[in-house]
Amino acid sequence: MDVRSMVEGYRNELVEKLGRLVSINSVEGTPAPDAPFGEGPRKALQTALAMLEKDGFRTVNLDNYAGYAEMGHGAQLIGIVGHLDVVPARKEDGWDTDPFTMVEKDGVLYGRGVSDDKGAIVASMIAMKVIRDMGIDVNKRVRLIMGTNEETGSKCLAHYVEKEGSVDYGFTPDGDFPGVHGEKGMISAVYRSRKTGIRAIEGGTARNVVCPKCTVSVDRCSFSRKKLEDWFTNNNLEYDIEEGENTVTITVVGVAAHASLPELGTNAISWLMCGLKEAGYQDPFVDFYCTHFGTETDGKSVGAKCSDQYGGLTLNNGVISMKDGVIEGSIDIRFPVTLHSKQIVKMMKEHMEDDGGEIEILSTTEPLFFDPGSPLVKSLLEAYQEVTFDTKTQPMVIGGGTYAKGIDNTIAFGCAFPGKDYRIHNANEFVEIDELLLQAEIYVAAILKLLSL
Repeated sequence: MDVRSMVEGYRNELVEKLGRLVSINSVEGTPAPDAPFGEGPRKALQTALAMLEKDGFRTVNLDNYAGYAEMGHGAQLIGIVGHLDVVPARKEDGWDTDPFTMVEKDGVLYGRGVSDDKGAIVASMIAMKVIRDMGIDVNKRVRLIMGTNEETGSKCLAHYVEKEGSVDYGFTPDGDFPGVHGEKGMISAVYRSRKTGIRAIEGGTARNVVCPKCTVSVDRCSFSRKKLEDWFTNNNLEYDIEEGENTVTITVVGVAAHASLPELGTNAISWLMCGLKEAGYQDPFVDFYCTHFGTETDGKSVGAKCSDQYGGLTLNNGVISMKDGVIEGSIDIRFPVTLHSKQIVKMMKEHMEDDGGEIEILSTTEPLFFDPGSPLVKSLLEAYQEVTFDTKTQPMVIGGGTYAKGIDNTIAFGCAFPGKDYRIHNANEFVEIDELLLQAEIYVAAILKLLSL
């Protein structure tokens, strides 16, 4: 059978379905009794389930936390685990178009979620339809599982596992091809000011995104404007300084990036804080920030810098705000797969506080690691290689955390192709239609491989 032609036959349907899902702003919102993560995620889940039910698959909605569509028979279960929620997006953050209106230009789709992760979910829908069209005996149950809270905690998947259990073989199309056999551990923390003269501060969109914009207000005549402007100019930063009657408001524009790769972004909080210090602004909290974080992304100044054969620790400050005179900001740490969170916390112990501020650990998640020679990793790699003929690229370890940490026997597999930056968690997120179709073809091959295990 010519799987490529079968997948191509669904091109228009794929684009139409993805457009409908992108049009739903599924950023986590205010919870309600029947909408645990807000109206947007619920609507996205119900819309996706309706699509699959219309296509003839058996569907189940698990209390609007998660849902699934299933085909096949047998005791064993193959899971494809994707998410329908997205990170925040606003036109003013640098989008050329409305992020929740999918736009096609020269075969490329733009919109929040076209890559992460709605596009991959629709590609998975198409893969299941092609498997059914092939008329083969689907000797295991194949289940497309869709969550609504991956970006903000994955409570949706925990609810699914509590209700339905894990899977025998699974992949989440929310990482990289040709597969992710390891995911770094994660530490979530916050920092707070103890003393500060800052009047107001606001920045960031999400804890797992490098802060793209930060605004601070301080007293007039509390720093050298020339030194601050020189700092911004010399570091190629976009900025604005607005003089008020008693205060000065400073805005810095950075570059967003995923928290697992903070070195690819420009953190507006960090460059603003360090700029103030460079300009002579005397403040305990600014000193605390510059001493503990600076513009680093490797955790060196909090004593956490470390690495193993699969990669080094990263640290990102995502959001910052002020309430009742206290500044609070988020810390997102991704640490090497061969280490334990207790080791990292111990390394940080002597760097957690001073007169200007303090750090509090909120939660830890241990790394995920599969032997590259395991049947699951080998089968998915073979599926990728047979479709793409790429035998050079090998499974990897990433800093991003996926659903694979929350459900047994599962690794991330796709959706990103090697060497591509889809501007995930950034403005103008995109994906090529041809690549979505290629994803679907790879997922067909992957399902066939897993059916044969």
